[in-house]
Amino acid sequence: MTRYKIVLTVFFIVWLVLLVRVFQISVGHGKYYETLANKNMVKKEWILPIRGEILDRNEEPLAINKIGFSINIAPHLDDKRLQKVIEKITSRFALEAKKIAKRYKQKNSYYNHDFIEVKSFISYDAMLPHISVLEREENIKINPSTLRYYPHGDATAHILGYVGKYGGKVDDEVAKITQIIGKNGLEKQYNDYLQGELGYKLIKVTASNEQIETLEYQKPVENRSLQITVDSRLQEYIHELFKDKAGAAVVMKTNGELLASVSYPSYDPNMFVTGISQKQWDEIRFDFDHPFTNKFINGMYPPGSVIKMGVGLAMFDAGDINEHTTTYCTSNFKINDYPFRCWKEEGHGKTDFNKAIRESCDDYFYKNSIKTGINKIAQVLRSVGLGEKTGVDLPNESYGTIPDIPWKHRRYNQRWYMGDTVNSSIGQGYMLVTPLQIAKHTAFLATDALPKPSYVINKENNTTVVQSEMAERNPRAMEAIRKAMREVAAHHKGTAYWYTRRSKVDIAAKTGTAQVVSIPQDEKERMKESELEYYHRSHAWLTSYGPYDDPQVVVTVMVEHGGHGGQAAGPMVSKIYNWLLKQGYITQ
Repeated sequence: MTRYKIVLTVFFIVWLVLLVRVFQISVGHGKYYETLANKNMVKKEWILPIRGEILDRNEEPLAINKIGFSINIAPHLDDKRLQKVIEKITSRFALEAKKIAKRYKQKNSYYNHDFIEVKSFISYDAMLPHISVLEREENIKINPSTLRYYPHGDATAHILGYVGKYGGKVDDEVAKITQIIGKNGLEKQYNDYLQGELGYKLIKVTASNEQIETLEYQKPVENRSLQITVDSRLQEYIHELFKDKAGAAVVMKTNGELLASVSYPSYDPNMFVTGISQKQWDEIRFDFDHPFTNKFINGMYPPGSVIKMGVGLAMFDAGDINEHTTTYCTSNFKINDYPFRCWKEEGHGKTDFNKAIRESCDDYFYKNSIKTGINKIAQVLRSVGLGEKTGVDLPNESYGTIPDIPWKHRRYNQRWYMGDTVNSSIGQGYMLVTPLQIAKHTAFLATDALPKPSYVINKENNTTVVQSEMAERNPRAMEAIRKAMREVAAHHKGTAYWYTRRSKVDIAAKTGTAQVVSIPQDEKERMKESELEYYHRSHAWLTSYGPYDDPQVVVTVMVEHGGHGGQAAGPMVSKIYNWLLKQGYITQ
């Protein structure tokens, strides 16, 4: 009897536990499972925003979206049905069946109920004859799609950059869905703005993924256009002037608005939108003229004599010279029996500051730089825009190098020599700058103020200009510098005179011929002897502003391995000023 009671008790307890659990599931956790069921019934479908266009200052399109279609295949198809669908697609378009199948299988899974994109873009014209046939196929879905396109190709590549496939390196919620992100240039700098914000639909679906109704709709934020300061006509014009050359040019209003910035040679950014081949990439990567490098913000070059006005300002500020200080140029200044020569073999004779700038006398700067010292020179040069980022709204801008005693100790653990100071005084040795830094520095020399170079037109506050303390406390020096720069282009002995005479704008200028210190060994090994001779030639600089009496625009040109600055860059600078005058950018 006792054993019978025990069995009944156990039986009762088991049933009681089961009843309690059934109650918990059906009543106590009813809300939870109801919510879970609702989640399974409600599907969130993202609505991709259309990327904003980039326009030039005259609203000429620079980066646009081509309209087309994507091809998508239903999930969970077996091999036989998949093959049939792929054959239907490849019979109409020049697409590889193997690539389509591979892409499909990579994204197909038991948990995926969405159509799988196998081709992201087919142009409107190419799709139009086939769309009605394909849309009747239940396992094929044709969706609207866009493709980024750059109408000016390589002429604007280093400004705009390009978009490419999202690689997951940056945490970007929109790019994760669109799979497109700005990779370089303005496309990268303003990616968050251009790409917009995702929209979505909350849709009630059945267990077999059939749509019942739309519960919620959020429109995407899209078509955020970006207007920039560049004139695409000028950009194309300068790009054409660089044909058969290599280098960079910057045309900037004195308030910082960039009208053009060219890096030559360049590349076609349209190659990167859909993916570049290894062959194409190797052609760009191994080109000795580095078309992929943005030379106006990343090209670091010895400035040569275009640095002399800034060095002279440091000498004025230190009290070591004034506009009347003279030095006798013998063209053979020696330090410990090591000769530092002036470019003019017979020397310039008695030379004051004006003549030293006008005729680019090296000896004047050799001798006076030793009085001033490199630390003072470096401090002044950095304060007036050199060896520092300009603040331009492009990613990954380079600093350059304005060396001094602490810098050399940190970098090489070596002492600073007097010869280092002498070399630096004429923009050689360790000194490296970018063309945009020289343009900003030239704007300072013209106006006493440092502008922040800018591409984007912001109607509330388009530009930033900061008055310079250095200029405020050295008005006589600034006046002397401007007078000397005018004579560089206007005096018959000026180093730019014979090469800028065709300019219809009265300009102030400075030429520079910067020796190429070294060539990377890996490039040297790949070069032919004839190429090596070319790549040993000096870089040619000419920086300028105009009109002289009313500075409105800065034009800086640097021709790689161009030889003499005036000869290589002068005619280009003259043509640019004449274009600016004709188009109304300069009034005089």
